[in-house]
Amino acid sequence: MIRIVIACLLAATVAGCVGSQRPQADFSEIAARSYSDPGPSTLTLYTMISTRTGSGAHTSLMISGSERVIFDPAGSFRADVVPIKDDVLYGITPNVERAYRSSHARETHYARVQTIEVTPQQAEIALQLAKQSGPVAGAFCTNSTAQLLQQVPGFEQISTTFYPVKLSDQFGQIPGVVTTEYRENDSADLQAGLAANNALLNQQDTALAQ
Repeated sequence: MIRIVIACLLAATVAGCVGSQRPQADFSEIAARSYSDPGPSTLTLYTMISTRTGSGAHTSLMISGSERVIFDPAGSFRADVVPIKDDVLYGITPNVERAYRSSHARETHYARVQTIEVTPQQAEIALQLAKQSGPVAGAFCTNSTAQLLQQVPGFEQISTTFYPVKLSDQFGQIPGVVTTEYRENDSADLQAGLAANNALLNQQDTALAQ
């Protein structure tokens, strides 16, 4: 187990799965930014994978139900227009979702995106579990996501793991999962990607407000 955690920490250093130091939003900020997607209820598993080694570096889960959030355990994503409470990102509009993917996809990593349609009840259970998870320790992003999924009816077969690609492979075996990849070839610097997408989201937010 110690060797597994050390391996995860090494990968996390590159990908940003190192424990959250993100500012915490209050309930008024969350309510103001809350977003509900008009489509069906879904769960979307994101797996950030090294383009050089094929090893996983970060895991997160977008939950689209009564509202759309991203459970981003021990993640690095932050943006001025995205309220964060513990490790849940709120207000996941289409623009924010694109910014999230874009921030992680770069020369050294790509995002494997796996989506499955679920019932509103399944989505609500996942949503409440994410909100109750509290802050997740560094290198436990995949472990905490697997444990969350295990508690959602229909996903009990998910086994706990520290390895992002192993969780992705399990998730991909569930009937109905649609898998895509998102790639960019910009700077390997995660912080540069976060800053660029934060600026873009601020511009879009200003335009919408006019």
